[in-house]
Formats: sequence, C-alpha cells, structure tokens
Amino acid sequence: MTLNECRNAMTFRSKKGSPSGSTVLELKKHIDALLSSGNLREAVRLPLGGDTYEWWAVNTVDLFNHANILYGTITEFCTPSTCPIMSAGPKYEYRWADGVTIKKPIIVSAQKYIEYLMDWIKQQLDDESIFPQIWGVQFPPNFQDVVKTILKRLFRVYAHIYHSHFQKIVSLKEEVHLNTCFKHFMLFTMEFGLIDKSELEPLKEIIESMLHD
Repeated sequence: MTLNECRNAMTFRSKKGSPSGSTVLELKKHIDALLSSGNLREAVRLPLGGDTYEWWAVNTVDLFNHANILYGTITEFCTPSTCPIMSAGPKYEYRWADGVTIKKPIIVSAQKYIEYLMDWIKQQLDDESIFPQIWGVQFPPNFQDVVKTILKRLFRVYAHIYHSHFQKIVSLKEEVHLNTCFKHFMLFTMEFGLIDKSELEPLKEIIESMLHD
C-alpha cells in the first residue's frame, strides 16, 4: 500500500467532527501550519492561553493517525509468520491486554497486537466521556492516564517498525517520513512527560541521535 493510499484509507476522523471555527479546529490549523514550516519543536508547545487537555486531545488524534498510516505501508510484510511476537528487537516483547475483554496479557503476533491496539485507541477517541466532542465539556479525572497509555502503546508500534521493518521502509523510500513522524511524536511526549523513560529503552540511541540538534 502506498503512503497516499494509507492516508486516505486509515486516517481517523471522530464520529462527531469539530464544528467549523471551533477552538479545536483552530488548534489543528495551528499544528498543521507549524508542521508544514518544519518547526517541530514549536509545533508541540502549548499555545499561549491554551488548555492543556484540549491540546493533548488534538495532538493524540494526530499522532495516532501518523502511526496508523505508517504501519499501513508495511502491513503486508508484518505477518504472523514474519513477526510471530510483538517485539522491539530481541530484548523487548509486548503482550496485549485491554483490561476489559482481555484482562490477562496474552502473546500475539505483531500484526494482531497492532490490530487490537488501533481498534482500542479508536474506541477511546470515540468515547465522548474521555474525549469530549463539545468545547467546554470537562475531561475526565483520569484523562492524563488514558493519554499516557495510548502514547506508550503507540511508541511500541514505532519501536517494532524500526527494529523489524526499517529496511522495508527504506526500500519504499519512506524513511524520511518515518523519522519526521517519530521525531514529532517524541518531541510532543517529552514536552509533557507523557511516556516514562523506561519505556523508551528500545529506541534510546535513535531518540538521542534524532533529538540532538
């Protein structure tokens, strides 16, 4: 699947889109403008006077879309036979549990893990008690925990891609896009401390090199 095909097929849109002219739409325009300028560090910073949770919500949707699209470009190469376990190199393996339908972590292929994950994230984003669709509605008390869990698990998708599929990404000429999306992801999560450092170990050297500028 080409990158453009993945963008059209896999970009998440909430069931109830933000009305034109809303604060959410303005935040999205702000992000897009800064990303287009290449100023990733500025793009992740909370706008002056902005609401932190609203900023996290808009960015979480964007970061989910980026990861989902990128994985879509290599899904045909990430199969139960090529990737029987969700891993990030030989030292790190991930088991799936959502705490509801699957309460005890289970070993699944990378393909199945990411399928479970993307479906789970979509459910969170569509749940208006977690991600309100109307400006001014309060976010839940556990919103930070939900966002941290989403981003922690999305990081694992990047870790798997880099460790298991980077050469395929290179052959598809998508490495620049991968690196840009991952740098944006890391700058945002580090700006607000949304992923514990221990979770970043599988890509520690890549992160240090990428952010050393």
